[in-house]
Amino acid sequence: MNELLGFWTVWIKPSAELPAVQWSILLALAAAAGLLVQRYTGLPKVIGYSLVGALAGLAGFTGAVWPLQGTGLFLLELGVAVVLFEAGGRISLRWFRHNPMVLVQSLAEAALTYGAVLWAMGLMEVREPVAQSLALLAMAASPGVLARVLIDTRASGPVSERAMVLSTLGTLYALLLCTASAGMMERSASLLANPSMRDTFYPVLVVLGLSVVVGGGLALVLRTALRVMSPTSENTAILLLALIAAGAALATHFGGSAPLAALLGGILLKQLNPRPWSWPRQMGTASSMLTMLMFVLVSVVAAQADWSRPVAGLVLALVVARMLGKIAGVSLGNAGSGASWRQALWVGFAMMPMSSVALLLVSQYLSASPVLGQRIASIALPTILLMEVLGAVLATVVIHRAGESSKPQTLISRISKGPVHES
Repeated sequence: MNELLGFWTVWIKPSAELPAVQWSILLALAAAAGLLVQRYTGLPKVIGYSLVGALAGLAGFTGAVWPLQGTGLFLLELGVAVVLFEAGGRISLRWFRHNPMVLVQSLAEAALTYGAVLWAMGLMEVREPVAQSLALLAMAASPGVLARVLIDTRASGPVSERAMVLSTLGTLYALLLCTASAGMMERSASLLANPSMRDTFYPVLVVLGLSVVVGGGLALVLRTALRVMSPTSENTAILLLALIAAGAALATHFGGSAPLAALLGGILLKQLNPRPWSWPRQMGTASSMLTMLMFVLVSVVAAQADWSRPVAGLVLALVVARMLGKIAGVSLGNAGSGASWRQALWVGFAMMPMSSVALLLVSQYLSASPVLGQRIASIALPTILLMEVLGAVLATVVIHRAGESSKPQTLISRISKGPVHES
């Protein structure tokens, strides 16, 4: 790709530069591929985005170099922040008071996923710090991928709602625990020399405290704005996106977590403004553009990983263990949660996608410890790319099997052998 595009660099004005042209063409191809994939197979557009990004990464696309930094890292953080803010805005803490078993189900799913992946990585003789980090990463689902699947399949129902809530909670746990793990990993040398409780937990408390402060401030400002501005106004949409971007930049700059701050901001705003609310229509195009850029960027970066046979075996073991852990956790915690056992099985499969949140957490480990982070990334990046595509396919099939898609029958719905309706 570099040789083919090198000829054109002499014709590109300094104001444009080659990366801008490359990204423009790549996003145009991704948009077309996403539409064609959805039209002819019934699969969500994210499949097309991911495939185009993966092919570009394998072809040597230089617009996204791992580890991400600068503008590329901020755009990924912004895309994740927008997705998690919207996902957090769907969670009502009041609902958990009426149905606390959903929280139990979420904790059981996260704990069994962690245990299953840690055990599998131990069997594959992976070093303990790397295995623990991969197990924590496996807890994260992808609310972004699942949200795109639900939008493209026009799905609604108990399976869709439960999968979205559990995916968001699992992502919250992963953000908290991976932040703690990376913070202690970064200070491991000083801990060995002078171990103390303060040195162990101080970085964690700083990150979590700053994220809570930024998220709370974001929620308060937006709650005040919604009192005087119309939720459907384009000015509200601009304000919303600008505040999320500012919150992401501030949280990262001062040592917090941008995605964690956005997720907490969405949850807090839902409590301060409990009336049903949704993104303004004008927000749709900007949000969709950021989402598409996020998925393409993730697949471009992940495709540049080492795809050797030993790594493939570790990735396969991690994927299988993660799948069994999530399905077992959701099923075991299902008693008294208001869902049938068949619905619990569908929810477990729908939580398979991994994407941008996991990539950001891997980048966090790499910044904390280049040596261990590189080993974590060598296994995590292929897993993320695989589960971004395969997870979206599984979630789509599950939605059709649960009978919650309102779209007409397509290839994917016929492959799933017809819907199974649940009362």
